[in-house]
Amino acid sequence: MSATLDPKRVIADGYDTMGREFGAWNGERSPDARRWFLGEILARLPEGSDVLEVGCGPGTDAAALSTGRRYIGIDLSNVQLSLARQLVPRATFVVGDFTTMDFRPESFDGIVAFYVFNHVPEQELVPTFERIFAWLRPGGRLMTSLLTTEAEDRVEEWLGIPMFFAGIKPESNDRLLREIGFAIEVSERRDEFDPLYGKGETRWVIAKKPAASVSAS
Repeated sequence: MSATLDPKRVIADGYDTMGREFGAWNGERSPDARRWFLGEILARLPEGSDVLEVGCGPGTDAAALSTGRRYIGIDLSNVQLSLARQLVPRATFVVGDFTTMDFRPESFDGIVAFYVFNHVPEQELVPTFERIFAWLRPGGRLMTSLLTTEAEDRVEEWLGIPMFFAGIKPESNDRLLREIGFAIEVSERRDEFDPLYGKGETRWVIAKKPAASVSAS
């Protein structure tokens, strides 16, 4: 990958260009795994919880996550967030890069990430997990999907546009989360089917910040 390439610009431009087509494609994918995981998330977020969704896109899960809860959705794409605001006008949506944003320590009961770590550069993974750990209240959870196929950081054509995808070593994810201080509650692989790209697999992880833990600095 070129040293001058800005991965975040590639991602933002790509999702801006896709517009509504991204949501349409996303809706055609096999929904079973995502529906199952959303149920696991909602069961752990009681009414009144503070919830942050990173990489919220067009607000696919924002209605469910924001019902009875204080919700913030973050995304790099202005276009996707404009669609999210139309879909769930009561929710709060912010344009930004969650790998560099600052929130006060212990601000959230849950942080949700559907597929967004597919786009986080490999060298940013650990610092991002550390930031998330600090943002969570004791007993709070990171609830996320993670890649299962080892690869390097790269830009490739996806859904007809250039897109940045993260390099990652899949088997190290749980270890990294534990080293930061999380306890792994769920780490499960599930098959998915994409009408364009065929069968795939995603690891779904729920990682809890221990109730007695001190926030990361």
